Amino acid sequence: MMGGNTVNRNYAEMPNGYLEAIQKGITGVRRFRPGVSRGTGTREENLARLKNEIGTADAIVIGAGAGLSTAAGFTYSGERFEKYFFDFAERFGIRDMYSGGFYPFPDDETRWAWWARHIYFNRYVEAPKPVYLDLFNLVKGRDYFVITTNVDHQFQTAGFDKSRLFYTQGDYGLFQSVNPDIRKTYDNEAWVMKAMEAQGFVRNENGVFDLPAGRKISSRIPAGLIPKCPDDGSDMTMNLRSDDSFVEDEGWHRASAAYSDFLRRHRDHHVLFLEIGIGANTPVICKYPFWQMTDDNKNAVYACLNYSEAYCPLQIEKQSIVIDGDSGNVIRQLLQL
Repeated sequence: MMGGNTVNRNYAEMPNGYLEAIQKGITGVRRFRPGVSRGTGTREENLARLKNEIGTADAIVIGAGAGLSTAAGFTYSGERFEKYFFDFAERFGIRDMYSGGFYPFPDDETRWAWWARHIYFNRYVEAPKPVYLDLFNLVKGRDYFVITTNVDHQFQTAGFDKSRLFYTQGDYGLFQSVNPDIRKTYDNEAWVMKAMEAQGFVRNENGVFDLPAGRKISSRIPAGLIPKCPDDGSDMTMNLRSDDSFVEDEGWHRASAAYSDFLRRHRDHHVLFLEIGIGANTPVICKYPFWQMTDDNKNAVYACLNYSEAYCPLQIEKQSIVIDGDSGNVIRQLLQL
């Protein structure tokens, strides 16, 4: 039986950090003039400056996107995909994990076999590279808060304080009912493990599911394993934000309120807004609000770590630190300073 996470119906009285962030983002986009800066100073100077900011800021707000998980080795194509999803690639022509999530599979047995694998290899295994652990060691002991669009749970896995995390877009580890009246989420770990075994995956010496000898696995699960809602028997789906059916459960609202409160308590303080691996898909949640809050606070500093997409608005150039490159390498360099 999957455990349920209920909704506190009084959350409407709590501050909503998510909506506040989006409003800040919209305000920021309207405020900033065209033109961006790729930063000033040498790479060495910017690394030293950022390391100093991490050590001296009153508060650090980390905004993380898909680029951080990519740097940690959670790649959705290439070797990982070809190893664990070769049968789906051969049968359906799927070429990466992202597009596979939208594929119109012929039946639920196949669709849920896909999702069991997708969830397991992006949620219930350690990251191939210690980037999240390095980031934790970099900010450990500081007054930090994390807002992220990532859904792979890697911040908690690395040791970040759960009360300082806000996963805005959901969690691979949660299901929700398709019944819109059931505003709850359900932990899926036990189900995922059963579904992996049913496909023929076997645990290796480290207890991690791997391909069996001969790579003989099934791209279907038994009909009896198709997940159903424990409350009314309705179909289940992933707790991932794609439309207004996304369930924001009690834990989500507590995290949203905590983010709002953290920003309120540190308004006008020396705040480091540290943006890592955020691209153009969801900039209104972290990137644009960070720009706007930096512009509003003369004591704030905005830092952008990104591979080939590191920049800041010209209006906050003097308050910004821009470092282009693999986020994992940059974080490791900062640890070594």
